[in-house]
Parts: sequence; C-alpha cells; structure tokens
Amino acid sequence: MINDKAILVGVDGSHASYKATWWAANYAKHAGLTLQIVCAYSLPSYAAISFDSTYTAMGDDNAAHSDAQEILSKAKAIADGQGVEATTLIVTGDPASVFVELSRNYNLIVIGNRGKGGLAERLLGTTSSSLPAYAYCPIVVVPYTDDDGNLRHLNNTITKVAVGSDESKWGLKALDIAADFAAGWGAELNVISAVPRIQGVDEGEESVMDSYMEDLDVRIKPLLEAHPDLKVNKSVVPGSAVNALTKASYDHDVVVVGSRGRGGFTGLLLGSTSQGLLQHAAGPVYVVPRKYVEAAESRLDTVPSSPADVPTKPLQDISGVEEISVKTADQDQAQDIEATIDPLHGE
Repeated sequence: MINDKAILVGVDGSHASYKATWWAANYAKHAGLTLQIVCAYSLPSYAAISFDSTYTAMGDDNAAHSDAQEILSKAKAIADGQGVEATTLIVTGDPASVFVELSRNYNLIVIGNRGKGGLAERLLGTTSSSLPAYAYCPIVVVPYTDDDGNLRHLNNTITKVAVGSDESKWGLKALDIAADFAAGWGAELNVISAVPRIQGVDEGEESVMDSYMEDLDVRIKPLLEAHPDLKVNKSVVPGSAVNALTKASYDHDVVVVGSRGRGGFTGLLLGSTSQGLLQHAAGPVYVVPRKYVEAAESRLDTVPSSPADVPTKPLQDISGVEEISVKTADQDQAQDIEATIDPLHGE
C-alpha cells in the first residue's frame, strides 16, 4: 500500500550499501516518494565493524561523525543521479533498536547485504534482535553478489516478482503484499509453492503435487479478482522453499516472503549460513513484517496492517537519531561507484 511516507535506506560505506541506495532511489522515484538515507555508527568499535574506511583511533566521535557525513554525501549523489533528492540522518548507538523505532515513519526500509560485518549483519543479526521480525514497515535486503561472487545487475523497471506461498498466515499475507507490489509496477507475479520431500510416498507424489496445486488455485483466486489485469503464474515445486526462492531470485527482480518472527523467520530467511535465503539470494528480498500478520489475525485497529496504519514518531523523540545536512558528492564519484557496483551500468 503506497502512502506519503518516505523510503529509508541504510548505508555504511560498503559498495553493498551503495547498491541498496541505488535500488531505494529507483523505487522512491517510481512510487513518487521521498528518500531518506541513514548512516549508523557506534563507539568505540565503529572503526572495526561499521565502515570500510580505516581509522587507527578508536572511540573518536569526531572522526566517526566525519566519516558518516562522507558516506552520506556519496549515497546522496547516487540518489541525485536518479533525480531523487534525499535528506540524511545519522544514528549513533545500537542501530537495531533505533531502526525499529524509525520504521514507524517509513513505507519501506532498504539495506544492502554483504555477508559478514557492516550494517546489514547488525540489523538482521540474531532472530531476537532482527529488524524484519520487529519492524513496522517492510524490509528489502539487496545482495551485492551471488554465491559465486558475481555482481548482479539491477533493473530500473521491475517486471517479474516471485512470492513464496503456503497456507500459513504469513504466506497468505505475503501473497497479498506481492500482488499489490507487482500490480504497482505492472509486473507479472510468479507464485511458488514448495512441497517438502516426504519419505515413502514416491508412488503418490503426483497426487500430492496435484493437491498442492489445487490449494494454490484457491489462494490465488482472490488475487485475480482484486487485480484483474495482473498476470499471475503459478508453480508447485518439490523440495525446500529456501532453494526454490533462491533459484527464483536469479531471474526475478524481487522475491517476496513473509516473516514468521522468532521461529519461522530463522528457518526460512536466516537459518544457518548454508540454508538461509538472505545469504544466498541473488536479487532483492522483500520481507513482510510480522506485525502485518498479527493485524490480519487479531482484526484489531490497534495493530498495524500496513505502513499507513502506523502513527509516525518525531525524530526528536527517537534517541540516537540526528538529521543533518550534507553536501552532495561530485557526480563523477557517484558514477564511479555505480560502475563498480553494477557491471551493466549505463547499458
């Protein structure tokens, strides 16, 4: 659901975060929304984990603040290059808790994923503190490379959206969100249902697949009624949902999944380093917040079902947040960064 709330993107000086900035600016331009860019650091360990820039002095707040401003100026130039004027914020302290509070004020939060270290690891972190489990708005995680280290091209226009679907309340909400998202871009929607491999039922495998397809047809029917012009494809695949969605991330512009909070979110998105979708996706992953599912389940007006339902919170009431004005970096710098983060930049 599009409303007048802004898009927020987190940067930490890594190329992964600049790639997320490019995606967020492109989305904001398409949706007609404003963009805010935030850089987070904490002392005394910011030099070790927060920035790619190297500092020998630990605990130097002036150096950290200056570094943050430089990072923001480069990210601002990337947004400016797409015709999007962005405002800038600095967050100090624990970013996970601050970002949860900040999420009240946005349609979407975008972060870049580069694996170990950096802002993404601190925001995704463990399940008990992960941003997707507690945020008030959806989260998009933009990977920097695929598993083989290959840089991935990001399209200006989203034409193919995939969504993982099952009969759970998380899967149903993700399906609704994905349909709205695809319709907003005029994209086609591919709905994927995974059938777990069950020992000893090889002879009945075809009937099991048919049963899953029938269930999928039932779930899709309301979408077709709500979006008669939306092109919807459906597929039932054997095996792991993580594997199916990871594979889909290679030839879709966005993969949409539902957050299950503590248990399910770990199993589907984070999991172990060998299984998690966020570690292996080759394209942006759009995570539907747990709170939206709670809203659908409780049917209470006090529980938000979309960003529009969440009351905003003044920045001055959120500890550790400072809105600052930074000079936009030279466009040559922005173009050099864009050429680095996208092998097909300018084509």
